[in-house]
Formats: sequence, structure tokens, C-alpha cells
Amino acid sequence: MSLIVAMIKTYRGNNLDRESIKEIQYKRLKKLIKYSRKNSPYFKNLYTDIGKDFKLEDLPITNKIDMMNNFDSWITDNNINMEKIEKFTNNIDNVGRMLEKKYLIFKTSGSTGNPATILYDKQNIDVASAVAAFRTFARKEDFKAFMKNGKRTAGVFANYGFYLACGMSRYLQLKMPRKKNKITIDVNASEKEIIMKLNDFNPSMLSGYPSNLAILSNFEELTIKPNVVITGGELLTDEIRKKLSDKFDCYVQTHYSCTEVGEIACECSEKHLHINEDWVIVEPVDKNNNPVGYGVQSDKVLITNLSNYIQPFIRYELTDRIIVHDEKCKCGKNSCWLEIEGRTDDVLEFENGILIAPMSFYKILEEIKEITRFQLIQKSSRMLELRIVSEFKEVAFEKAKNDLQTFLNSKGIFDVEINLSNEIPRINKMSGKYNHIYKDLDKTSK
Repeated sequence: MSLIVAMIKTYRGNNLDRESIKEIQYKRLKKLIKYSRKNSPYFKNLYTDIGKDFKLEDLPITNKIDMMNNFDSWITDNNINMEKIEKFTNNIDNVGRMLEKKYLIFKTSGSTGNPATILYDKQNIDVASAVAAFRTFARKEDFKAFMKNGKRTAGVFANYGFYLACGMSRYLQLKMPRKKNKITIDVNASEKEIIMKLNDFNPSMLSGYPSNLAILSNFEELTIKPNVVITGGELLTDEIRKKLSDKFDCYVQTHYSCTEVGEIACECSEKHLHINEDWVIVEPVDKNNNPVGYGVQSDKVLITNLSNYIQPFIRYELTDRIIVHDEKCKCGKNSCWLEIEGRTDDVLEFENGILIAPMSFYKILEEIKEITRFQLIQKSSRMLELRIVSEFKEVAFEKAKNDLQTFLNSKGIFDVEINLSNEIPRINKMSGKYNHIYKDLDKTSK
């Protein structure tokens, strides 16, 4: 499939009725299953008892841990293996470059404590580009203003490593080096540097993590007036949406995505997240993997990416809690829409009222290869507790402690004690969610 074909199919998909959406889903699913059975040893074995006339629910459920343990037999190109990928990703200059000129490589953040390696083939990249082109903007007037003002896009994300936002941004920059209408600013840079770069660039679209943009919006020195703000990576609360809208005097929206699929759902003018059902199948299920009805909150969700053929994600388990709605939306779209619980890590506050968004800590700790899982808990304004899982725990902790203290010092935060916990990272007993960064303040501490 070429980019033009992906564009045409995605554009047509905008106006499909419910019956046509289901027909296209099943047609693309059958094609994906046929290819996976032929080219992936993992799926060939998994689908031994699956006949030709199968239903979606007949297919076994897959998950990150099992599939990463079988990575080399999971992917459909037998010339690619994890050893080759690790060698490629050890060179940070390869971010945004294609392995063997065929595949983009991304690393997931491991929001459940288990990171993954994800490959995008050209078809998946083209579909992602088509969805971005036709479904990014919730309102037509914002798209027109964005185009009129030069399509200048600024993203405040992690600008280091093989993460989706960083990798796709650099891929586009390398592909179109003469275009100067897109920048990515490192979320861990100082507020002064971020504000200076944003003011100089004057973006017509501003993107970033909600918690971090909320902190930046407190600075009067930030004088940009974008046409639209699009957040991602965390839950956009009504409070932060209003705060950003008041600061930037523009429409603020969000989307629902993951590295394994890309854009799962895009927001409309009614603030509903419409599922890209022509390219993604979303199944809300309970803790026992039984389907839940419309309007009922799930315990997790199964996703099927209908465009990725190098690394098939079929009935793949995500821990997100969602509610899918089938009632007709006032925006006119026929696709189902969803609500998502979203990541709820805390913004940490230190001496002198200095606020640090969770993603800043998140990205620091993710880069320490010796750490496989982590949790950072704030016990007081001067004390942090770090829980880690690592084969080399003491070495990993010393690296983490040094990097965290260096970062805090750069923010004017000194004398913060960082302790290694004897406990391992664990889920919240009340919510069942895994939080990486949160406050558990000791009331006796000052």
C-alpha cells in the first residue's frame, strides 16, 4: 500500500456507516491473519486450531510479556531479530532512521512496568500519516488557521530515545530536511529554555503532556498564541483543559494512542474520542477477558492493529480502562467513541513551590538500562523513595540517584534525599493501576 492509497482509504473511512465499518474491519482482519499465519512462527503455532471462517472472539488473546519473550518468532521478517535491533538502537543517532531501510523502531515506556520493542513497517507508517492528516483536528476552523499560519508545530516531549513522539518527529525531519515548520523541545530542558524556544518559534500548534503544559502555562514570559493545543501521553482533565485554553486563548484537545497501534481514537468537536475503527479494533473486556457492553467501564482493553504486518498486534492486551459508546455523536461521525481513565501520575512539589511534571522523572529513569521497573514516591518536599527491579540493583540505584539529583539541581532544587526502597514497584490496591510517579507524603515530615 502506498501513502496515496492509505490517504484515500482513510479519507473514505471518515464517512462509513456502522455496517460498512464492520465489513472493512473483518476484511482487513482476515487478510492480516492469513499473512501472520504464513510469516510468523509464533502466530502459525498460536492459530493451529483456527479455521478459515473464524470470528474475532475465536482468536487467542496475546500480551506484551509473552510476545516479547517470543519476539524473534513473533515478527514476520525472518531477517530481523532482537540482536540486530539492539545493535541498531544502541546508536542513539538511529532514532527516526529505518532499520535496513524498512522498519522504524520504537520502545514503549512500559506503563505497566514492562517495556516493549515495536516495529513499524511502511504500510503502518503510511496509515499513521493518513490518520494524522485527516483526523488530528477536532474542529475545521482550527485546521484552517493552522494551515494559514504556516503549519508550525512545536512538541514539548522527550527529545531523546526511541519513543514514538520523538522517533516519528525525527523521521519526518530526516525525510524532509528542508522543511523548518516542526520542532521538538526536550521536556527535561529548563523552563527558561523551553519558553525561549517556544516564543522564538511561535507555533501554530502546540503539543505536549498535559501536566507539563499546565506548569509552563504558569509563566507570564510564555507569550505564544497557538491556534490549537493538542495534548497526549496523560489524561487531559477538565481543569487542565480550561487552564490551557485560558492561557493560550485557543481550543485545547487530546487523543488516545499507544506505541503498538498509534492513534486509537481522535477527538471531535464534541470532545468525544472517536475510535479509528477502519484501522483498529477495540474490545473492552473485564478482568476475565469477557466483553463488556456499551456504556460499561472495562478492566482492560484488547486491541488489533489492522495495518502493521511486520509485528502483528492481534487481540493484544492493554491495561487501560475505557468505556465505549455507540450512541450517535452530534459531530456527525458514525464511529463509536470512548472515554479513557488515563495515566494519573502526580505532579511533585518541592521547596519554594517548584513543580515538576511526572514525565520529567519518567524519562530520566527510563533511560537507565539496568532498571526494568521503577516507582518514584515523594515522601516530603525533601525526600524521594525509589523502588526498582534490576539485576544490578545497587549500580542501577547509584545511576538513578545521580541523574535525578543532577536534574533537580538544574531546576534549582537542592538537598533532596533520595532513598532506595526495599520494596518492589506495585500497583495501587484501590485503583488497580500502576503509577510510576506519585505522592505519598509523610505527615510528620516537613
